[in-house]
Amino acid sequence: MRRPSRQSLTAIARRSRDSIADVWGERTPFHGEGQWAERVDELLTAEPDRWVQSACTLCSNGCALDIGVKEGRIVGVRGRAVDRVNRGRLGPKGLHGWQAMASADRLTKPLIRTRSGFREASWDEAMDLIVARSKELVERYTASSIGFYTTGQLMLEEYYTLGVIGKAGLGTPHMDGNTRLCTATAAASLKETFGADGQPGGYSDVDTTDCILHVGHNIAETDTVLWMKVLDRRRGPNPPRMIAIDMRETATTREADIHLAPKPGTNMAVMNGLLNLVIEGGAVDRAFVEGRTMGFESLREVVSEYPPERVEAISGVPAADLRAAARILCEAKSLVSTVLQGVYQSMQATAVACQVNNLNLVRGMIGRPGCGILQMNGQPTAQNNRECGADGDLPGFRNWDNPDHVAELARLWNVDVDTIPHWAPPTHAMQIFHYAEQSSIRMLWIQATNPAVSLPDLARVRAILQNPNLFVVAQDIFPTETTALADVVLPAAGWGEKTGTFTNVDRTVHIALKAVEPPGEARSDLDIFLDYARRMDFRDRDGAPLIKWHDPESAFEAWKACSAGRPCDYTGLTYAKLTGGSGIPWPCNERRPEGTKRLYEDHVFPSAFETCESFGHDLVTGGVVTPEEYKARDPRGKAILKAAHYHPPHETPDEAYPFWLSTGRLVYHFHTRTRTDRSQALHEAAPEAYVQMNADDAARLGIAEGDWVRVDSRRGRIEVPARIGDIAPGRVFVPFHYGYFDDPGRMRAANELTLFEWDPVSKQPHFKYAAVSLERIDAPATSQPDTAPSLVSDAIESARHLADAAVAMVKPARAHVRDYLGLMDGSERALADALDKVAEAHPREPDIRNECHLLAEWSRSELDAIAGLIARYGEAREAEPKRLGKAVSPQGKASGFGLVRDLHDCWLLANETHMSLVVLDQAAKGLRDEEMMGLVERMDAQNKRQRTWLLTRIKQAAPQALNVPS
Repeated sequence: MRRPSRQSLTAIARRSRDSIADVWGERTPFHGEGQWAERVDELLTAEPDRWVQSACTLCSNGCALDIGVKEGRIVGVRGRAVDRVNRGRLGPKGLHGWQAMASADRLTKPLIRTRSGFREASWDEAMDLIVARSKELVERYTASSIGFYTTGQLMLEEYYTLGVIGKAGLGTPHMDGNTRLCTATAAASLKETFGADGQPGGYSDVDTTDCILHVGHNIAETDTVLWMKVLDRRRGPNPPRMIAIDMRETATTREADIHLAPKPGTNMAVMNGLLNLVIEGGAVDRAFVEGRTMGFESLREVVSEYPPERVEAISGVPAADLRAAARILCEAKSLVSTVLQGVYQSMQATAVACQVNNLNLVRGMIGRPGCGILQMNGQPTAQNNRECGADGDLPGFRNWDNPDHVAELARLWNVDVDTIPHWAPPTHAMQIFHYAEQSSIRMLWIQATNPAVSLPDLARVRAILQNPNLFVVAQDIFPTETTALADVVLPAAGWGEKTGTFTNVDRTVHIALKAVEPPGEARSDLDIFLDYARRMDFRDRDGAPLIKWHDPESAFEAWKACSAGRPCDYTGLTYAKLTGGSGIPWPCNERRPEGTKRLYEDHVFPSAFETCESFGHDLVTGGVVTPEEYKARDPRGKAILKAAHYHPPHETPDEAYPFWLSTGRLVYHFHTRTRTDRSQALHEAAPEAYVQMNADDAARLGIAEGDWVRVDSRRGRIEVPARIGDIAPGRVFVPFHYGYFDDPGRMRAANELTLFEWDPVSKQPHFKYAAVSLERIDAPATSQPDTAPSLVSDAIESARHLADAAVAMVKPARAHVRDYLGLMDGSERALADALDKVAEAHPREPDIRNECHLLAEWSRSELDAIAGLIARYGEAREAEPKRLGKAVSPQGKASGFGLVRDLHDCWLLANETHMSLVVLDQAAKGLRDEEMMGLVERMDAQNKRQRTWLLTRIKQAAPQALNVPS
């Protein structure tokens, strides 16, 4: 990697304020929706020739701004006073982050790794290599050998194009983004409660609300402009009461009326305790709960087990403080609840986020001014990733488990239904990397993100990216720790260098117009994706190009058609409508041409079977609710109050690792500092990682402010300076932004320490708890990680036929379809033998004799069809069916109890066949093998009849056999 160059403000032509020293600016108190005063923040190094409309992409707030351009370069920014989101205000990242775009270390030409490092290449050479590799892998291993790991920082048009390429072009189920790390739980909790994604409330609800609840959301640092609005309300007439739940003391908690500081991993107990007190306090809106929700009695039963004293014992939150917070919630006439990483990245993330939803719902505080829920995002365009299907979701908030939704997409794209992966839950980011670790995924294309710093357990992640069987493509604007591990690096255009739209947390859509040209040969992400689709020659069913758009505006129009009639309806928006004024919140359509401030004003939710984006999950295990189960209790437009008990975190402090670690953000940096650290002002404001610790803990360990501290976990080690205070005893905090691109010469990335595990529902990693030890050291003694070339890269460079060499260099592991074909064949034979044995053992039971012989004949009748598949795919004879058949072989005792036991044994064998069929059905869909799909479907229907008869007969015989001696 080239060392970064930081752009300093050598001359300031005009500056409205010093946002580094004064993060939130002056107060403009107000009360009343739409009454927030304008305040234009700006920072210029020269007077612009022209201003170009855009928006900030350095947090999830989505503040509108104008880019100042002089002689073809960016010279500053100013907030857009007309915009509904920020009314002209900008935070420190918004005012200073633009400086990075002119850094000298921008990526400007494609790079291909060689034995001695990277060499520059033409776009044709780089794309030809990627395309040849893609085609070879699809032919040899199916599209399931290719994965995409994208970002929360592209444009809507780019996400949609990528989503169509992955889902309808290649047909891979392996698509996700780093939004999995920051916002997956937001989406998951909204689906579980309301039936679909989309924030119920909006930023304008802060204008009038009576009460604000921040749960795991240090809004003062993560969403500075929204915090400005909160502060202005708090300084104005009728200030809202405020409760903050956070393990640390922060600017947010210091402003709050009540600060609850739970132990890491205990949010569930606290939220259950608050709900219990609100219900006991008689603050439930009975008419709303009975008419517009379902599940209240179950919720009440669960939370009744969390009185304040039990909550205190679990979480450390004093019972008196919990009661005081609940009293505020009971007395509030309106309520805005916000949630972020303190919930999303901790134990029981989705379950806790759902309890926040439940709190607003039991109080009936939704769908009216001052009443809303903001399940916040961590990144600026994360909402578009979720909407457009570049992650694990289907575009337009469609349900992967609803055949009608998949068929609707297939018609829209004019492709076969089976092209679109929908046979199982989509692959989440952590599983994608695990598949790459196993060499099951052999090509991973990473865009605008830096997993070599942002993912947990970094030693493991680096090893995955260096797997010689994995071909890594990295697409970015700067060299990063991840591009250093790639085989091909593609230089992308960044903010201000391309046109597109993006959507913030409260659903407001902004347009960002191209202001300057990208450096060198850098291309927009949209152009890169369009080029890939053209070279891959993706076609629809009529032979026409699959991707029918050619620029951002035509891509936007294509997306509008995809969103039509869905909860995130964009059909009323155009580039012209978004240009010149304020951003507009979706849904925006013929019925709501000016957009929608808040959802669910009619208290009708998108939870009906035909509409919902998800059928939901067990909040504790993550088990999927089946379509049949959901339809049987169809909410038909009601919200779902889901409950869950508290479960302790999976790793806790012990004698060897006595401290709780949590990681998080700082106000001056974003993600892994790829942009923000290349601004001199932002770098100087927060130049270094640190470990924050309690003063008493520090004194006991002999650690003073600024001392070097070694922090160890079971996974890794870092060495960082100490910062003392503002955190409870036994707990420590490390900001996660800091990696290695600026060459610290030591281990310092917080994710060297974190756990490679995730929430069972949202699959979001647990960054907020881990057990660590602390030790004062005189000076750092570690080295920062190396990045070595992979064997695949060496083969690529030396071979004439690039993709062939990359694939052929490692002998392919055999596919395991044959294993399950052998397993199914063996289990079906074992079942047939067992049924025949039972038939002969119970001759005085005519129905047993006749039916068991019939069921055995069914099993044997399919063996020829199985043999045909075995001939095609091969087989591996597994011993399991034989062993299982022997273990559960019917004993043939002609008695009532003997009959029950014999039928029981047959039922177990039938279920063994059923499970083989389930597994082979998934494989057949992945292979797009229609013959196998048909056979499996026929056999499973027959197997279901076998299992149903066996179970029916067991139930009939059991009472007499077990209760009356015979």
